[in-house]
Amino acid sequence: MFPAMSQLLAWACRNVLSIDEYASYFDAIDPLAPYKRWTTKPDIYQNSTSKEMAKRKIAVQTQRVQAAFIVRDSVDWSRDIQVLCDILRTGGLPGRETAEQPLLFFANDDLEYQATFPAERLGMGAFRIAMEAIYNRIHPIPLVYTSYGKPNPFVYGNAETVLMNLMPSLLSNLDVENPTNSGIRCFKTLYMIGDNPKIDIRGARQAGDPWFSILTRTGVFKGKDNHAEFPADLVVDSVEDAVDFILRKECGS
Repeated sequence: MFPAMSQLLAWACRNVLSIDEYASYFDAIDPLAPYKRWTTKPDIYQNSTSKEMAKRKIAVQTQRVQAAFIVRDSVDWSRDIQVLCDILRTGGLPGRETAEQPLLFFANDDLEYQATFPAERLGMGAFRIAMEAIYNRIHPIPLVYTSYGKPNPFVYGNAETVLMNLMPSLLSNLDVENPTNSGIRCFKTLYMIGDNPKIDIRGARQAGDPWFSILTRTGVFKGKDNHAEFPADLVVDSVEDAVDFILRKECGS
């Protein structure tokens, strides 16, 4: 399990708020809110009395934020960057004096991804770049953060560990010796199939042995030849082609 996720689960037992709910407790924290046609008012407002909400509002405003986790793409960049900057430069108490920055974690650092629109869309990595640039302009101390997800080699190591932990149950009904008991490495090859050279293939290359990278022309990458900066071990047209290659290599013709 990622350290960030372990901390998130630990803090979940205490007090975790979405940014939608958190921002709703601070009047005028988003100066553009009156001009936005959509609403992000949390369900908690529908299930609580005005007295309960007033009490909770005071509690939230006076409790220091210990950490911020960015685990999905922002749907309101202007508000989210504003609120996060308020939290981070005040030590977790928006509107107060400058203080030590709380912890900040990003679930991934994908600059762009392929959606249904023909051109790539900006991802969480783009949001991080925008927020970091703004924060570093308005605060004398640079933003400190931890980014998980691909291409962080830790992700690939974690995947290998998960597979190793599954080995005993997968082999329990087969007359096969469990390689984890011998202390040797379980896997001769692990395959990474992805369509983003800067994220998927780069991560597999950084992770090294036993990872074998396969780049598909199904998303971000559409080139005829291999990617120049982050070349894969194999380039194919589709995920099906990648699976066919793996089956031929591992199971024979």
